[in-house]
Amino acid sequence: FLAMHYTPDVESAFASVAHICRDVNFGWLIRNLHANGASFFFICIYFHIGRGLYYGSYLYKETWNIGVVLLLLVMMTAFVGYVLPWGQMSFWGATVITNLLSAVPYVGTTLVEWIWGGFSVDNATLTRFFAFHFLFPFVIAAMTILHLLFLHETGSNNPIGLNSNADKISFHPYFSYKDLLGFVILLVALASLALFSPNLLGDPDNFTPANPMVTPPHIKPEWYFLFAYAILRSIPNKLGGVLALLAS
Repeated sequence: FLAMHYTPDVESAFASVAHICRDVNFGWLIRNLHANGASFFFICIYFHIGRGLYYGSYLYKETWNIGVVLLLLVMMTAFVGYVLPWGQMSFWGATVITNLLSAVPYVGTTLVEWIWGGFSVDNATLTRFFAFHFLFPFVIAAMTILHLLFLHETGSNNPIGLNSNADKISFHPYFSYKDLLGFVILLVALASLALFSPNLLGDPDNFTPANPMVTPPHIKPEWYFLFAYAILRSIPNKLGGVLALLAS
């Protein structure tokens, strides 16, 4: 729905998002649910990762490794999506983050220009980021199915660390109703945020159209990328920061 009204062009991207919110029927609601839904998605993901670490799920290497790939794909999807509104933080965030690849020896500059589609973040960058934001979810869906297949092979972990067939119970109705209740609670919380305080998690600078001539005083990512931002900022050397981030 949003893709039908969005224009991936540097001259009209910001205006097209404003058009969705102001002129399209319930466009404001769908856009707010979409933007804040990313934050709720990451809340669920980080709880899932925390549970996996606590219960030692990393011992099941195939399931865990696919989970790591899924996390990277979700982060890339969120990043390219954050660029699309083409506000100040969108443009400068894209410029700073993609520039990190220039730290790669020998091929860094070429790699950055290949991602940009030119010599700076511009029309080509926005067009391909829009395409990536649309395509990545299909890759994520396929990887999620693979993740679940491996999970069914090993069995889900639990507090006591035992996996006995004798103790198993059917998924429905025992777990399906619990999952449904959790989904409803999350949906109500997301709808409440989208209706009553839709800009709570957004950056004020992103309500200003992108201007390559004006750098915001504080360029910082969305809250769900702050752990990566902290790692990069903690090491003065660019290549050192990138290596530390990859190692994390």
